[in-house]
This record gives sequence, C-alpha cells and structure tokens, in this order.
Amino acid sequence: MDTSQLLYAALVVAVGLERLAELVVSRRHADWAFRRGGVEFGRGHFPAMVALHTALLVGALVEVLVADRPFVPALGWPMLVLALASQGLRWWCITTLGPQWNTRVIVVPGLPLVSGGPYRFLRHPNYVAVVVEGFALPLVHSAWVTAVAFTVLNAALLTVRIRVEDRALRPEQVPA
Repeated sequence: MDTSQLLYAALVVAVGLERLAELVVSRRHADWAFRRGGVEFGRGHFPAMVALHTALLVGALVEVLVADRPFVPALGWPMLVLALASQGLRWWCITTLGPQWNTRVIVVPGLPLVSGGPYRFLRHPNYVAVVVEGFALPLVHSAWVTAVAFTVLNAALLTVRIRVEDRALRPEQVPA
C-alpha cells in the first residue's frame, strides 16, 4: 500500500466513522420521535440503503487496492473538496432538522415542515449530499467503477426513498 492509498484508506475510514456517528444521532432522534407519537414510513427499503452505503465505502477501498487505481491530482483534489463539502451539507441538514432528522422516515404528528437552513433552497438537500459523496468519494482515488455503480443504484434507491418521504410528509398521512 503506497502513501496515497494509505491516506485514501484513512479518508474512507473517517467517513465510515462519521456514518457510525450519524447512526448514533439517528437512534437518539428516532427515540425522541417515537416518544412523541412518531410514525415510520417506508421501512422496507432501509436495509437496502444501509447495504448500499456500506458497499460504497467497502467498494471504493477495495477497488483502489485491488485494481491499483492511481491518485490523479487533477481529479482527486476537486473530488476531495466535493466529498468534504457533501459532509458539510449533510451536517447542515442534520443541524437544521435537529431531532426531526433521521436516517429513517419518521414523522411526528403536528410538527411543521422545516423550511430553514438548506431547506430554504432545496426540498431534499441531504440527498444532494448523498449523490455528490457517492461519486466524489470514490473518484478521490480514481475508483470509477464504484462511483458509477453507486450512482446508478443510488438513483434507483432515491427514487423510492423520495417518494416515501414526500408521501409521508403530506399532512393527511399523519394524524395530528
């Protein structure tokens, strides 16, 4: 393993640790929501989402090591900036939504839709972060197969996820 691969592995591990932190926050927020009568929607696609996001991290690392993908500075540095920016956007979403943020779709009756932070500009800004990270993180070290595979599979998954979320957020779905 050369120095660039070692640094890339450290980046992927750091993103993995960040995901674990998200799961801790998500669990705490889910407990908060359920104590307030929260209703969960679309639970069926959640295991696929976890598997896909895990595969992104594992696939990127394995591809770099097994296929001996090079670090190409003209590609790698801009992709690193995008990958880090996607983390910033993700945590801006988490901070803005507060206890209403979750990795699952849980709606607490009677709470208004959040319209501040990045939600002033986009309906689903967290998914922008996911899409950008999904191609940028692998491309930091030229793992283009992982970037393409994740992007295609994630597009299919987000089609389901966004429909579930939009349906769940309709006022008539959750009793007040």
